[in-house]
Amino acid sequence: MQFTREQIQPRLQALAAQGVFIGTSSWKYPGWRDMLYDSARYEWRGKFAETRFKRDCLAEYGEVFKTVCVDAAYYTFPTQKYLEGMVNQVPEDFLFGFKVTDTITIKKYPNLDRFGQQAGKPNENFLNADLFSTAFLRPCEVIRPNVGLLMFEFSRFWPTDYEHGRDFIADLDKFLGQLPKGWPYGVEMRNRNWLRPEYFDCLARHHVTHVFNSWEAMPPVSEQMSLPGSRTNPALIAARFLLKPGRAYEQAVKALEPYDSIKEENPEARTAGKSLIRDGQTAAPGKKTFIFVNNRLEGNALGTIAALLESD
Repeated sequence: MQFTREQIQPRLQALAAQGVFIGTSSWKYPGWRDMLYDSARYEWRGKFAETRFKRDCLAEYGEVFKTVCVDAAYYTFPTQKYLEGMVNQVPEDFLFGFKVTDTITIKKYPNLDRFGQQAGKPNENFLNADLFSTAFLRPCEVIRPNVGLLMFEFSRFWPTDYEHGRDFIADLDKFLGQLPKGWPYGVEMRNRNWLRPEYFDCLARHHVTHVFNSWEAMPPVSEQMSLPGSRTNPALIAARFLLKPGRAYEQAVKALEPYDSIKEENPEARTAGKSLIRDGQTAAPGKKTFIFVNNRLEGNALGTIAALLESD
C-alpha cells in the first residue's frame, strides 16, 4: 500500500477508535510534501516557506493522524504556551506522546556543545522527581486530556555510570515511586542486558509500560515482546521503531535522508508492528497502544506506516 491521505486517514481513525494510535516521531519533514502535506499551503510569493511550514504543518498532520511523538520535549522543558499552541492545532481527541526532557534521564552529560559548561559533568538532577513534577508535569496539566504517553528515554549506560543493572533498577524503583500517580508513564531502555525480570517487575509495580524500541544496540522489537513479563502495564502498550538494530544513528541519517521514500525495508519491524496492532485491536476496552515510527528505520515513516496497515 502506498501512503495516500485518502486511504490512510480512515484506517488510522478506525484504529484510534479501537485504542490503537499510530503516528510518527516528529512531523516537520519537508520530504513529506506531496505525500502528507500540500505544498501549496506553505508557499509565500511562489516559493516554499520553511518557517511557515514548521509553524503550521502540525494542523495538516492532525487531519490524518491521531498521535505523534514530540521529540523536542527531550531537549528542553516544555512551556505551557508551547503545549497549548500544539493542542490548538489538532482535533480534541488527538493524543501526544512526549519524550521527557533529558535533564531528568541523563546521569552524566555527554561532551556535546549543546550542554555547554555541563558537558562531561555528572547531572545533579538525574531522576529528580520533584523537578520533573514542577518543570514537566505542571505545564502538561493544561493539556492533560491530550497526553497519551510520557516516555523516560534512558540512553545507554556505561560501567562508569552503573557497575550493575540492579543498581540502576534500585534508583529507578525509588524514582517511579515518587512520581505523581495517574499519568501514562513509559520507560525506554538502551541497555539490552538489563532487560531482565527484575527490570520488568519494577515497571509493573508502578504501572509503567516498557517501551519496545528498535535501536542500534537493542534486540529487535519482536525479541523484546517475547521476553516474559515485558508487557508491564496491561492497559498501556508502546513501541518506537527508530533504527535498524546494528545501525548507528549517524549511518542511518547519511543513508536515508531526505526521508521522502522507502530506501530499505525492515521485515522484522513490520511484522512486530502488525502484531502490536492486532493485539491492540483485540484488547479489553480502555487499553491504549501507541506505535511511533521514525524516518530513520526505513527512509520514510509514512511509507512504513502504510506497510503496517497492509493486510497479510
